[in-house]
Amino acid sequence: MTDDATLRGVEREIVSRRPESSIEPTLDRIATLVSLLGDPHRAFPVIHITGTNGKTSTARMIDALLRERGLRTGRFTSPHLVSMRERICIDGQPLDPEHFVALYAEILPYIQLTDERHGTPLSFFEVLTGMAFAAFADAPVDVAIVEVGLGGTWDATNVADGVVAVVTPVAIDHTRYLGDTVEEIAAEKAGIIKPGALAVLAQQSLPAAEVLLRRVSEVGATVAREGIEFGVLERDVALGGQQLTLRGLNGTYTDVFLPLFGEYQAGNAACALAAVEGFAGVGDDTPGDPDERAALDPDLVRQGFAGLRSPGRLEILRRSPTVIADAAHNPAGMAASVTAVTEAFSFARLVGVLAVSADKDVAGMLDELEPVLSDLVVTRNSADRSMPPEELAELARDVFGADRVQVAARMDDAIELAVTLADDAPETALPGGGGVLITGSVVTAGDARQLLRPGAGTGDAGKPSGGAGRHSFTAADLS
Repeated sequence: MTDDATLRGVEREIVSRRPESSIEPTLDRIATLVSLLGDPHRAFPVIHITGTNGKTSTARMIDALLRERGLRTGRFTSPHLVSMRERICIDGQPLDPEHFVALYAEILPYIQLTDERHGTPLSFFEVLTGMAFAAFADAPVDVAIVEVGLGGTWDATNVADGVVAVVTPVAIDHTRYLGDTVEEIAAEKAGIIKPGALAVLAQQSLPAAEVLLRRVSEVGATVAREGIEFGVLERDVALGGQQLTLRGLNGTYTDVFLPLFGEYQAGNAACALAAVEGFAGVGDDTPGDPDERAALDPDLVRQGFAGLRSPGRLEILRRSPTVIADAAHNPAGMAASVTAVTEAFSFARLVGVLAVSADKDVAGMLDELEPVLSDLVVTRNSADRSMPPEELAELARDVFGADRVQVAARMDDAIELAVTLADDAPETALPGGGGVLITGSVVTAGDARQLLRPGAGTGDAGKPSGGAGRHSFTAADLS
């Protein structure tokens, strides 16, 4: 039985390496590692996912649909909300502590040999990528759903050749590493589209679409575009989510309940469905009458979507007042989240709790939040890159005005203050009148889950735990 100290020791050892946000334009180190491991990434087909926003939710949807069809799946996503183990899932569940520790011990000699050969040690993300591929090969899985960490072309996951490449909407983010324009960023992400693959493209801006389609043409891939070959035909807000009619590559699926909020999640669902159809060979270019190609079983599609969970993505953590955690971390993501909140909820007063990374477009996120928040409580999250609260407050006051911004040094105090503000206003006297939105980063959403749902897992079959919790630790103590 692996104790917490052993697991935390392994996590600390991994995270002490070069951070995942630090990329170099080379796949040499990860190529060496997987070669030493026996090329585990060649042991299963891969559905590869990149984009700016929506990657993890789309990965979860693809995973759920594939498992509903009876396949054993591996899923590699990032970043994690609470535990590093969440990044590597088999059959929808994070590796258990014993498996995670044993896996690291097993490949550590190969990690050390790779470090020695290249001089520059493997990064945090490269190590986890190698661990994921090894775990999936050992399982073994029938298919791996692999989310890019950053970019695409030079991302460690790109040693794998996806038979399906999914590109969620591309927007401005990570400009320090990927470029200052949508075209530059799209070019980096297009690198996961490989010869002969099916490229499933979410709705894109024209500049991004042109870059992605050029890559499809250059490598001889096949393309499926949201809004043309597949898409959302109908969407209605429903209790706890939304009701959809989806057009796939070769079938229309009605009465699909998606227990997630927001039009963008409906688009993610359409992309996930097309990816699974493409992986199953539905809608390909094989000869014959297209009408003879069978669609996926509609009941399996409905069941796969109905059981979805996407922790930290407009996730309701408690009621009275309603407290929602969301991982939006750039202006495009924040705009989508704000639209979803205003569509799905009718708060008389919505109070925000914001903690962000210092290297993000903070002003852009504040601009998106200002029209819908009555008050904003700024704080910090548990990441080293978190912007200091006073610095964040200065930026927020320029957008919100000084009277609408409050500062809390600790995440738990920030949440408590926001709940009080949402509860005490006269207009929120009626039940459900006040709400709290905790956002700004995946880490922020994870910290909120730690505080309000202690012990709740992030596996797909996990059940929400009880109500709010109050803890004596600071945000910096959260892992």
